[in-house]
Amino acid sequence: MADSDSGSASSNRMWCSIPERLQLHGAMLALQFGYAGFHVVSRAALNMGISKLVFPVYRNIIAFLLLLPFAYFLEKKERPAITLNFLVQFFLLALVGITANQGFYLIGLDNTSPTFASAIQNSVPAITFLMAAILRIEQVRLNRKDGVAKVLGTVFCVAGASVITLYQGPVVYSPSPVPLQNILTNSTTSSPSFVSRLGDDANGKSWALGCFYLICHCLSWSAWLVLQAPVLKKYPARLSVTSYTCFFGLLQFLVIALIVERNVQAWIFHSGEEVFTIFYAGVVASGIAFAVQIWCIDRGGPVFVAVYQPVQTLVVALMTSFALGEEFFLGGIIGAVLIIIGLYLVLWGKNEEKKLAKEKLVIQSNPEHNNNRNISSHNKTSLIQPLLHPSTESV
Repeated sequence: MADSDSGSASSNRMWCSIPERLQLHGAMLALQFGYAGFHVVSRAALNMGISKLVFPVYRNIIAFLLLLPFAYFLEKKERPAITLNFLVQFFLLALVGITANQGFYLIGLDNTSPTFASAIQNSVPAITFLMAAILRIEQVRLNRKDGVAKVLGTVFCVAGASVITLYQGPVVYSPSPVPLQNILTNSTTSSPSFVSRLGDDANGKSWALGCFYLICHCLSWSAWLVLQAPVLKKYPARLSVTSYTCFFGLLQFLVIALIVERNVQAWIFHSGEEVFTIFYAGVVASGIAFAVQIWCIDRGGPVFVAVYQPVQTLVVALMTSFALGEEFFLGGIIGAVLIIIGLYLVLWGKNEEKKLAKEKLVIQSNPEHNNNRNISSHNKTSLIQPLLHPSTESV
């Protein structure tokens, strides 16, 4: 009876361990779908004519109101006292991570498409690594395979972003029928040439300029991630740091919008669809996404979370095809593949680096290994030294 009880208890423990792993994978998939939906919703909002300055103001108001109570109550005991130095650092984090990040993203998205915006975002981990290496935060060892993998991954990501920016190519898939002649000849109706894409189209959009803004968005996002590290060491309260950053980003966007966007109608909701896009951006893309990502990092680790990033590109491509009727271009697919390869190389290199660091730490902290090493070194010296005692030698 005891054996059956212990067996059932162990089976229950095994059963309880499975759902957590499934929950982690399900949460990450849901997170990627949420971010992918944000790309599509943001583009739909821009298509409806929502101001690119008013949209982030409302988004950050909702996100700040969501994060504030959690930051206040959950980090009440571990939150350090606020100082002027911390406020300046939070202001600069907001300038880079929210104002520049979200501003460049919306302008770039307005001139390109959600699929390309998502594809370029896959380069953020590699760009972050490159910035950290330049600032000596990340070490690069070219004499080890992990260092070579991280460098090659960064090169692949930069190459992929360059391909997406400079080459669109023929239409690979279109929701509406595209004449075969246009696909084969790569005519300007379906895929404008590089020269024509440098200028504006009939709607005043510039693909190359949009890709440039999206690259600036990725650079600001990466800089935000790198600059957060020293701030969090001094102020180890993530939710509070995010809340302060969101607050200052809201103030910055509000000042810019009040100066530039003087049309009163731009601040008024004209339809339920506009309200939905703003609430989706604030609740899902900022509030819920941050909470889910924090939980997944705590349970599965940052590498596990980052590996799921390329899934977003595929989901966005499918969503935009069905929801917005956008086409797949060859250049976007090639660039996305290069970025995904580069991302996995960087992540693999980081994972190998952590494994080597852990093995080194275990070896150093193992007393038996140190004793064996001392014994082997003693034996080695005893073989070299004479067998007779020095006193007998002197005699």
